[in-house]
Amino acid sequence: MPVDFFLDTNILLYGYDLDSLEKRQIAQPIIEQAWLQPGSTAISVQVLQEFFVNFIRKGQSAIEARNLIEDFSIWPVVDNSMDLFKNGLIFQDRYNLSLWDAMITAAANATAAKIILTEDLNHGQIYGNVEAVNPFRNP
Repeated sequence: MPVDFFLDTNILLYGYDLDSLEKRQIAQPIIEQAWLQPGSTAISVQVLQEFFVNFIRKGQSAIEARNLIEDFSIWPVVDNSMDLFKNGLIFQDRYNLSLWDAMITAAANATAAKIILTEDLNHGQIYGNVEAVNPFRNP
């Protein structure tokens, strides 16, 4: 399932965050582009799980979270698996990442994405075959 982009959870959260207008204005076009080019952008089950928890934590309804997750699930979604977990452990050691960030990088690599859009990883660093790009970063 080669894709151009892999979205980290924070991109989805900012796309619907009414409290971070500046970041929302950056995230929304990224999400819209994913809708316009089906198959070009992937996410993972972990991203969906994190989105659900944090979206509700910010005061949104579980029903709205479920509806959005249903919408997001039309994109290529990397399932949690033992192979993915093992690769995540390798990324954790190799790049000194938290397990959660390592799992995101492993999932992005599983999609053969060129770029992972994220606020959480080092901008410009290559993780396996995927470059981390922070779209919120000031040039």
